[in-house]
Amino acid sequence: MSGSHSLNRRRIVACVWDFDKTLIPGYMQEPLFRRYQVDGKQFWKEVNELPKIYGERGVHVSPDTVYLNHLLTYIKNGPLKGLRNSILRELGAELPFYPGLPDFFQELRALTQSTPAYRKHDIQLEHYIISTGLAEMIRGSKIAPEVDGVFGCEFIEAPLPPYYLKQDELSIPMDFEISQIGVMVDNTIKTRYIFEINKGSNKNPDISVNAKMMPEDRRIPMENMLYMADGPSDVPVFSVVRRSGGKTFAVYDPERENEFLQNDQLLQDGRVDSYGPADYTPTSQTHRWIKMQVRRICDRLVEEGEAALALRVKKPPQHLHPPEKKVVEPGPTDEQKDLFE
Repeated sequence: MSGSHSLNRRRIVACVWDFDKTLIPGYMQEPLFRRYQVDGKQFWKEVNELPKIYGERGVHVSPDTVYLNHLLTYIKNGPLKGLRNSILRELGAELPFYPGLPDFFQELRALTQSTPAYRKHDIQLEHYIISTGLAEMIRGSKIAPEVDGVFGCEFIEAPLPPYYLKQDELSIPMDFEISQIGVMVDNTIKTRYIFEINKGSNKNPDISVNAKMMPEDRRIPMENMLYMADGPSDVPVFSVVRRSGGKTFAVYDPERENEFLQNDQLLQDGRVDSYGPADYTPTSQTHRWIKMQVRRICDRLVEEGEAALALRVKKPPQHLHPPEKKVVEPGPTDEQKDLFE
């Protein structure tokens, strides 16, 4: 087991979450479209047609992230004019979450402190969100205070001009508006962030995500991870986590029969360990399953810690005392023996 021979390291459990349709109903862009009076259905219809249209022109685009370019087009051409990162963060506060959130995040974190054995072995739990959506909106949402890291798409405002390194003084751009893509996350790139969490690159920038590391040196072993997401688009991450010993769980909207069927197919195909409704309240199957798995990981970490203790820590030497002299009680004399015969 990874880390089983290490005595003085923190033992960390990681719950890694998708965002859209996993933690919130629908897509996070809805408050943005409401604010700017943009027809969301029309926007997504256009996005879905773009790969085909560009393909006919001999240009290949990523179906997962072409929406980012279309947002930039909406900013440049008027409908979203003036959009800034600060507005995205502000709009994040409007995002509605599925029942039981964010309380469930707090409860899972507290679980690692719920027994003396867990506390003795310094078991901690961290939450991460990896999304093809907009990182700034997630950071502005009510779940953000419960999260240890957010990986998502990011935009640049007022990019630096050509030859800026040759200029002694840069004019301060006054027109702060989103105009370039800073980070693009698609469903395959998501796996990169799983390895960042695994190796600790997200906590220590000196560790490259591509660096070769021994399993015992990795900050959060894969078998200490749970990945929760909503469906087929997350198959790359499901595969990486499950193949490496972690647990995977798919959620579905209880009102959508097709999502239930999709999740059942993922289970049949061996992509996920289980699935359940996007309901995180205490009596739900989803709440109970995830909590059970966190407990099992914690119990295993305790066992590993105790085994390492027994293996690596020898009993201290004892003071040696001379053996006590044996006192021999006198037996009967020959004369006394004759009296009893």
